[in-house]
Parts: sequence; structure tokens; C-alpha cells
Amino acid sequence: MATIKSNLKPILESRGLSIREVAREIDYRFESVRQLYNDETKKFPKELLERLCEYLNVTPGEILELEKDPSD
Repeated sequence: MATIKSNLKPILESRGLSIREVAREIDYRFESVRQLYNDETKKFPKELLERLCEYLNVTPGEILELEKDPSD
């Protein structure tokens, strides 16, 4: 079974941005951004993805990717 994986951590690290800084800049709950950063999110809030994409100038496909199970 495939799973959706967050690439937010490497994106922020490559730009030298902290979770707290991004959460403040996009005016979104720190805990929600932290969960996405740590790939702990069960549901992906549309508004959070929209704000991140706009702020980071990336597409949703750059933040999230479908990771296929090697056994499939």
C-alpha cells in the first residue's frame, strides 16, 4: 500500500527556516506545521498546504509525495 510522505523537513532545512518561523509567517498553528514537518500528519489541511505553497513558492507535489510500498 502506498503512503503519502511529507517533504516539508528537507525543504525548510535547505532554506534555513524553522518550524516556528514558518508557522508565524503563514499565521498557522505551530503544532499543525510541526506535525507536517515531522511527517506525523494523518489529514492534510488544505488551508495549511495552500499557505505553505504560497510562502515557500512550491507546489503541493513538492511538499507531499506518494511513496509506494516496495512489496506492491
